Amino acid sequence: MKLKDKYHRLKAKNRLYEVEVPLIGLTGGIASGKSTVGRLLMAQGLPVINADHLVKDVYALPEVHSFVKQTYPEVMKADSILFPLLREKVFSDPQVKAQIESLIYQKLPLAFMNALGKLGKPEVIVYDVPLLFEKNMGNFFDLTVLVYTPRKTQRDRLMGRDGHHELMADTILNQQMDIEEKRSKADFVIENMASEIELTEEVKQFLRQTFD
Repeated sequence: MKLKDKYHRLKAKNRLYEVEVPLIGLTGGIASGKSTVGRLLMAQGLPVINADHLVKDVYALPEVHSFVKQTYPEVMKADSILFPLLREKVFSDPQVKAQIESLIYQKLPLAFMNALGKLGKPEVIVYDVPLLFEKNMGNFFDLTVLVYTPRKTQRDRLMGRDGHHELMADTILNQQMDIEEKRSKADFVIENMASEIELTEEVKQFLRQTFD
């Protein structure tokens, strides 16, 4: 599967981490279905690096795990980080958010390059990045793709998936760029508003538009 030439928009020196091959940024709001779309793209033969997975790898580093354990013992259970509790803490306290994000983002580049090294020699890479637009990273990708789900659906999924009450779900959503603004910034939009069968067709339509 080869990305159409017109979407080879950047030189390596201008891409995120100076990646040598075209880089597609996959993004969306929390609980929008990015992970599902990533899985569907992988099923079609595209290599996908997931930032959330990289973050968990970073949390597993001894020095990071130790920092969380010592600084925020209330989010630990049996020496494991309870990520829903940590997320609530991060989104409830700006100081905690800044501290945790600084720690994680320092180590993400190396985690990305380690993941990239396991892919062999791909012709294109999809990088699933939840905060792509919030972090002003759009210009570092040849193509940006938004998985779109209305805010109400995001809220409902957050409450059902992670057990957040409505106020916490809104607190989390309010700290991300509104999904409609993200939609206006993306090169392509994949709608995730119905069944997985329809989502699969949306993904295939995107691939028909962008790949030879």
